[in-house]
Amino acid sequence: MMTVVMDKQKRLHFDLTNVGLRAHATAAGLLQLCLELRRAGVLNEAAVERIKDAIACDIEVSAPRSVATADYRRDIKARLDKLFAGEEKIGSADALAFGTDAQDDSTCQGHA
Repeated sequence: MMTVVMDKQKRLHFDLTNVGLRAHATAAGLLQLCLELRRAGVLNEAAVERIKDAIACDIEVSAPRSVATADYRRDIKARLDKLFAGEEKIGSADALAFGTDAQDDSTCQGHA
């Protein structure tokens, strides 16, 4: 079952890449849209968490297996939490944890 979920996530990742949705402008627009919808009461916190999980999963899927660890995912989530809270200073992506453990596919279930 996990393989099917990861396959769907990988297909989604490549589809998004192929249509150019990896751009910073698209990410900035999505972030602003989520902030506006949350302020308007259209998105609740659970929905925002699902959006952040989907983003974290796509980032994790695109990472080399050598860096896709539990620490790496926690760092991604912490940075997304800051972005979605409206905090500006999140630091360089170079500061993300880089380990050597194998990727835990179970963290990306249900985001395809």
